[in-house]
Amino acid sequence: MGMNPYFKQDVRSEQNLYEDITIEALEIYGQSVYYLPREVINEDKIFGDDVPSRFSAAYKVSMYIENIEGFDGEGDLFTRFGVEIRDEATCIVARRRWDRLVKRFDPDISVPRPKEGDLIFLPLSNKLFEIMHVEHEQPFYQLSNLPTYKMRCQLFEYNDEDLDTGVEEIDTIERDYAYTYKLELASDATYIKIGDTATQTLGDGTIMAGEVSKYSDSDNMLHLIHVGASDGDYHEFVTSQTVTVNDSDFSVLSVVEDNKISANEQNDEFSTLSDDFLDFTEANPFGDPENS
Repeated sequence: MGMNPYFKQDVRSEQNLYEDITIEALEIYGQSVYYLPREVINEDKIFGDDVPSRFSAAYKVSMYIENIEGFDGEGDLFTRFGVEIRDEATCIVARRRWDRLVKRFDPDISVPRPKEGDLIFLPLSNKLFEIMHVEHEQPFYQLSNLPTYKMRCQLFEYNDEDLDTGVEEIDTIERDYAYTYKLELASDATYIKIGDTATQTLGDGTIMAGEVSKYSDSDNMLHLIHVGASDGDYHEFVTSQTVTVNDSDFSVLSVVEDNKISANEQNDEFSTLSDDFLDFTEANPFGDPENS
């Protein structure tokens, strides 16, 4: 026997009412976050990876954070390379809100839904989360429609991605943690602005280019991030050639690389501290004297 013809689940007016109530609940109990679509620059077809990803836009949209007692995941872990924070979160967004506030303003979005690899910035905790999986069928067709997307996210580990969204709280992450070249200039260049491009032509004609993240007028130190060469190979800035910013040439006195990620590694400190309470001598039958 088929369905009762007097009851229908796909009545458009009821679907709209259900969706309106869902959106209202999400905006009452949720919070305003920023959605950052990932722009693939140079995809590795073998490993399916794109290290030099770019995030050039951030769209404010309301989402509900399903974790009411704190973030999920493994939490804070102490490893030989430092402290790792492995927080996870589940975010819920209304389909209609995402379509109107994100998809509508970004013609480069290739799929009609949130995509794995995109980022969500939570201003409340000042953290970036990466979308790992998008569940688009939950709740499961209660009125023959799907009003929400549920996104399972992990804390994003910055790896020199380009963040130029126009939102200061987000763009600061790039300036604080990107791999940086520090060039000491021979003359003052206070008119250099953040975001300018600095170039240097090497002796073989290769052009080095980097984005200005900071200029310190007290010591004439120019900070450059996202550095690359025109031939695609690895090169370094040199002191024998001038660097050009805004059509002005500056002599370079010194070049220093600043790997801020390695600066946070604590394996040396952990190894030194462990000598105080771990016995690696031959008198300890469970020790390993070769690694003392």
